This record gives sequence, C-alpha cells and structure tokens, in this order.
Amino acid sequence: MATQTRENPESIYDFTVKDANGNDVDLSIYKGKVLLIVNVASKCGMTNSNYTELNQLYEKYKGQGLEILAFPCNQFGEEEPGSNDEISEFVCTRFRSEFPIFDKIEVNGDNASPLYKYLKLGKWGIFGDNIQWNFAKFLVGKEGQVVHRYYPTTSPLSLEYDIKKLLQ
Repeated sequence: MATQTRENPESIYDFTVKDANGNDVDLSIYKGKVLLIVNVASKCGMTNSNYTELNQLYEKYKGQGLEILAFPCNQFGEEEPGSNDEISEFVCTRFRSEFPIFDKIEVNGDNASPLYKYLKLGKWGIFGDNIQWNFAKFLVGKEGQVVHRYYPTTSPLSLEYDIKKLLQ
C-alpha cells in the first residue's frame, strides 16, 4: 500500500506515504512548510517544462519553507512506465531535481492513493474531482490544508504569487 492514514484525516499530516525506495514517510515531517504536490510523468509532453519550472521554484523558495512532493503516476497515456529506480534516475540525472520523489501511485479510481482522495476533496476540476492528466498541482498551506488546485497545463512558475503569499 502506497499510503496509510488515520480513519478521518484532518490534514495531509495524517498520512504516511512511501518514498521511491519503499520507505515510509510520515507527512507530518512537513508541518509548517508550504507544499506543492504534483503527480508527475517522465514521458509526457509537459515533462520538460514542468520539471524545469518546478526546479526553479524549489531552488528559489526551499530555504523559505517550500517543499515540492512529486508522485509518479502511470494512469495517463502510460507516460510513467518505469520502476521507481528508473524514475528517480531520470529525474535526478536529466533534471537534477532535489525535491523528493515518492512511490508511483494512482490518483483516480478505486485504487487511488488515500492521499490523493483527500487532496481532491472540495477542490474540483472541470471533470469533477478526478485528476485530468499528468502534472496536476495542489498547493498546501502550513497547516496541512489544500489551498489551491491547479490544472495540469498551469505553469509552475505562474504559482509563484500564491506560494510567496503562503510563505509569509
């Protein structure tokens, strides 16, 4: 199981997820941080621009309390087919990303990660609560609540105003 949670989660801090190496990560370690949670893919047409801009945001704001949490997902066009090791190698080698990469998950359907089921509550997209494609983004405030949801086509750099506001 990629995600564990309490029965009635009150924030993302109530979840434990697996990192790309299969280790449990209690998301409460991010208390007090602003989080940008993204479902990622290595073979998507939006991969280059999103990883490039996510890296720019992370480099600029990590010292002020921003963390980017990347969750690989293969549900859209099978654009993340690799193993966790292959995905991590790709992200770290090609993009030199320093933000954490987690276990590959599903974001929609019966097998959707409990974390993503929680993230989608009340922050609907154009197709209801389903994630539309790779690189959907959730901005989470310091209290562990979803503040904004952004479509996959939203440029990560366009989130800078919202991120800066939450970091204050």
